[in-house]
Order: sequence, then structure tokens, then C-alpha cells
Amino acid sequence: MLLKNNGARLGALLLGCVAAMMVLAGAAHAAQPLPWQINLQPAATPVMEKIEEFHTLLLWIITAISLFVLALLIWIMVRYNQRSNPVPSKTSHNTILEFAWTIIPVIILVVIAIPSFRLLYFEMELPKADVTVKAIGKQWFWTYEYPDAGNMQFDSLGLSDADADKAGKPRLLGVDNPIYVPVNKNVIIETAGADVIHSWAVPAFGVKMDAVPGRINHTWFRATKEGVYYGECSELCGARHAFMPIEVHVVSEAEYKKWLEEAKKKFASNTGDTRLAALSK
Repeated sequence: MLLKNNGARLGALLLGCVAAMMVLAGAAHAAQPLPWQINLQPAATPVMEKIEEFHTLLLWIITAISLFVLALLIWIMVRYNQRSNPVPSKTSHNTILEFAWTIIPVIILVVIAIPSFRLLYFEMELPKADVTVKAIGKQWFWTYEYPDAGNMQFDSLGLSDADADKAGKPRLLGVDNPIYVPVNKNVIIETAGADVIHSWAVPAFGVKMDAVPGRINHTWFRATKEGVYYGECSELCGARHAFMPIEVHVVSEAEYKKWLEEAKKKFASNTGDTRLAALSK
């Protein structure tokens, strides 16, 4: 009876764990970090899809290497311990072995290098822009410009815990003025820093670019799924570094145009930072 009860409890526990994992997997589509998350956020861009593929390749390679080394260590301990091998070998050289442990790591590095270089090229080669957004890092919030919309500019500040709860947004990730971009369009992000080095990063997009004072950096993404995506400043930029979130709304072309017209009116009084505007010329 005791074994049956314990078996039933164990079964219920396992079912609960599976259910919790399914809930977390479904919630992961919200494009934000989750408690106990052990995998990458679902990819929302071609760049992130390729990053995931490369990550999976590396995972298989390092798993195979780790298992091989573990098996080798166990075999050595069993076969060559003092009890099993009282008279140790005095072999000092083995041409085949030395050749193998030189060539095999080189082959592994080449297998890793080829997709790595392809991915770097794909990330850094900027496509023709459909939308351009300037992300200017400041202590401690983001200022965004839309050059194609008459240099419309607005500040984007993180919400307090109370305001985030009222708005139904995640703590430390929601902002008062998110940016909007159209789905399936090439979005060029131009980053700059107004004071110290910041970093504009959205994990679901596979994007992370430093915002450096005195220069303009470029990155890009093409979101293939509508939704809300969150990121954060990924550079240690000061005391309130943890309160500098990023919120991106990916919407249809019609919704984007509607938001753009409303935003032009809402932020019409914002004149922008002339010093930072000069950097982009």
C-alpha cells in the first residue's frame, strides 16, 4: 500500500512538472524572460533563427566531446589503475595518437568556424532599410528618433512596479512609450550614447549593439511575428542600469502607419538633441 501511495505521489509530481513546463513553454511566446527558463526565447527574426541553429550545433559538439572525455577518463581509471596494471607502460611516443589529437581539434574548429563566419556576415551585412530607428542611450532611459518621419523623437522610460502592474506589463521591462515597427520589414537600428556606453539588446530579435558616445553604430532585424518584445540595456551603464528596459511592438503595416500619424501629433513638441543629431550627418 505504501509503495502504491508513493508511486501515485511520484506520478502526480511528474505530471505537475510536465504541466509546468508546458505552461512555461507557452508563456515563452510573450518574448520576455521567465522564471526557471532554461532555453532561449523563441526566435522572432531570421538572425535569431540562425543563432539558435548555431547554438544547437555547438551544444551537440560540446556534448559529444564531454561524453568522449568522460568515457576516456573512466576507461583509464579502470584499465590503468595500480591494481589492474601493476607494471606501468614506459611508452613515450605514439605517432598515430599525437597526430590524432592535433588534427581532430583542428577539424572541430573548422566545423565551428564556417557557420560562425556565415552568421557574423549575415548579422553585420545591413539590408536596404524599410524603417530606420535611432536609439540614443541616456542615463537611464532611451530616446528614439524616426528619421523617415521628420525626425520625430520621444523618450522611453521604464515603468515603476505599480504602473507596470496597472498596465499589465512585466516588471522592469515595460515602458511608457514603446517603439512600433511593421512586421516583415527590414528595420535598421542606429545606436548612440549621450553620456556613457549603453547597449540596445532584444533577445528575441538576436540583436545587441553598443550605444557609444561620439559615434553611430548600426544593426538590423526583420521581425516575422507580430507581438510585443522586450529587451534591456546590456551594458553596465551606472546605478540605474537595471531600470533601462526596451519595449518593441511589432504590428501590421496598417497599424504601424496609424501609430506613426498619432505619434507625430503626440510628440510634435519634441525638438531632439542637436548634438546627437549632428553625429548622424
